[in-house]
Amino acid sequence: MSTHPRRVARIRRHRRVRRRISGSAQVPRLAVYRSLKHIYVQVIDDEAEPTGRTLVAASSVEPGLEVQGKTRTDVAKAVGKLIGERATAAGIETVVFDRGGFPYHGRVKALAEAAREAGLKF
Repeated sequence: MSTHPRRVARIRRHRRVRRRISGSAQVPRLAVYRSLKHIYVQVIDDEAEPTGRTLVAASSVEPGLEVQGKTRTDVAKAVGKLIGERATAAGIETVVFDRGGFPYHGRVKALAEAAREAGLKF
């Protein structure tokens, strides 16, 4: 694992936030991971044994994802819309947003706003 100061700080922020928030079957957790090229999002029920259960997932590496623009922010918007549609189809309306220690701007914010527009409440 990398010991770059920014990565260590992000992991520390993520652990601090995860002490307070947790997903349940009624209100699952919308977890975001952002790499340099891609973005991944999962809707997780943390109460499922033994280590939680992913209810719905979407990412920018999916073969069927078509994006109008070429920027990473446009891709994040498309992934947010996709996760919103999949979650509402699975009967999930409300989630707890877990930004994974990443700052809430740019791609993470675009994904969150697109998921809200698609029908998720958080």
